Amino acid sequence: MGDDQLAVLDIHQLEIISYLGRGARGVVFLARDKSSNGELFALKTILKVATSTNKHKKIDHNDSSELSEIHFEQKVLRVLQHPLLPKLRGILATKIITGYAIDYCPGRDLNYLRKKQTERMFSVDIIRFYAAELVLALEYLHNMGIAYRDLKPENIMIQENGHLMLVDFDLSTKLSPKLPSSEERSIILEKSPLLPKSNSKPPMKKRNNNRLSLFCCRHDFPIQDSVHPAESEDHISEPISTYTITSSFSKTNSFVGTEEYIAPEMLQGNGHDHMVDFWCLGIVLYEMLYGTTPFKGINRKVTFYNILSKTPELVGETTPLRDLIRKLLVKDPKERISMVQIKGHEFFLGVDWEKILDIARPPFVPGPLDENGMDVNNIDIEGFVKNVFEANVDCDVDKEKEESDGFLIF
Repeated sequence: MGDDQLAVLDIHQLEIISYLGRGARGVVFLARDKSSNGELFALKTILKVATSTNKHKKIDHNDSSELSEIHFEQKVLRVLQHPLLPKLRGILATKIITGYAIDYCPGRDLNYLRKKQTERMFSVDIIRFYAAELVLALEYLHNMGIAYRDLKPENIMIQENGHLMLVDFDLSTKLSPKLPSSEERSIILEKSPLLPKSNSKPPMKKRNNNRLSLFCCRHDFPIQDSVHPAESEDHISEPISTYTITSSFSKTNSFVGTEEYIAPEMLQGNGHDHMVDFWCLGIVLYEMLYGTTPFKGINRKVTFYNILSKTPELVGETTPLRDLIRKLLVKDPKERISMVQIKGHEFFLGVDWEKILDIARPPFVPGPLDENGMDVNNIDIEGFVKNVFEANVDCDVDKEKEESDGFLIF
């Protein structure tokens, strides 16, 4: 989408409904543009001074363009054409902040939804539905040469129609598209009727209740108020902030992510590629099944040690889901299960990959949004964002001091 087709937002024409939460680099608000049709959108804002002076920022020597994180994220959002990924709906720029508008997801995030379930865990059938949609979203990104690199429940939103939306591309990077091996190509040929066409936009039909039987899902979630969460009370995941953007080649040495979800190859510093997303997928599935992540320690150093040396405890009888998690959490990325193998795994037996997005009644569909009950809050978003980033600078200094012992020297 070119700039001439993209709405330029005027900060004086914005109605800020509420503060929604924080991404890896930005502050997100629920807003609407008074000068347009009045539809709600999520407005992600970043302090300009923070992007230009971020002491953590590291640019790859192979990248002569030296694009900032925010510019890369906007570039990604401009080209995404998939119903499980956001669309860029407008851009904002003032002397103090820069930002952009994307689709608003009223169902909150997957972490919030999990906590509303009995024992704070999902059933296997519901995990299968959400896992399948995550696989489709990652497949689309990998085919575009994008490694997502920050897959976690807080970045997995629930759309108005109940389908997922993967958001927050702050830590993503451009790599060469992931090409299948000769063995995988033979599997693709064998299973081609079940694979989606990666070069076309998957359909999103509104009416097809019969498709729900693909996953044996029940519509047994409570209907919640329709807002994004601000920071969770007991699961605040702060991303690690050493960032690089690469040119189009097979691996990068940058160190990014959220500590409980970081792949071993990233900690080892030997270069990583798209396979880090499958490690993160394994962590997310584990968390959906057990209600906790598998390697979390009492501090970052212990967590990283566990990631590098411990085997995840898959308590319970051997099942296809536990087997899939085990194969995703293989420490050597060369031995980790691939995209083709994931889609052909026993856990997804019977799933028609072409028809997942046709399902009209996913496990949880948010209740209708009562816009009449929304009050416009007079939030000074420039001042709000400035305060958040100034607080982050102080926290970053403390973290650097705490980690100066040299644990991350490989």
